[in-house]
Amino acid sequence: MIFRAHLVFGYVAWLLCFGAYIWPRLKSMDPTEAHRAIATLHSFRFFGLVFILPGVVGPHLPASFTTFAAYWDFATGLLAMLALLTVRIRPLFWLFVVGFNVVGFVDLIVDYYHATQINLPAMAGELGAAYAIPIIYVPLLMITHITAFYLLLRSQFGALGGEAAQRSAIRR
Repeated sequence: MIFRAHLVFGYVAWLLCFGAYIWPRLKSMDPTEAHRAIATLHSFRFFGLVFILPGVVGPHLPASFTTFAAYWDFATGLLAMLALLTVRIRPLFWLFVVGFNVVGFVDLIVDYYHATQINLPAMAGELGAAYAIPIIYVPLLMITHITAFYLLLRSQFGALGGEAAQRSAIRR
């Protein structure tokens, strides 16, 4: 019960913080800069490898959960770093932005599925030192992935709206 409460309160706390401080700043930023900020946060996802580090998590935490979580987090972190490194090459930057968000979002959804399948709340003690990851870090990661998708769609629809206005002006 405590694990589930921690998870819910992790989302509540981050949503309150995000709504008050982070979202107003992100939506006022240039799209590239907003996605750079999100990529910077996700570039630390290499930390997910801790799930397969002997002695950090308990030996009874199923590999079906730990291995997937560790390597998909790592892949997300690498893609986020590549986005940051290619910011001056815009087509590559946007490719890596979409890539790390898709991979990272899938990672979190599948992690939630695996956690449900193994009844992770009943074995939360097996998370050991990694307990804070799903409680504190994962809610922020999920919120920022959803935000990134929203910002990507907003910029796409904005670009389409701008193109339509240009075509309309040309016809006149």
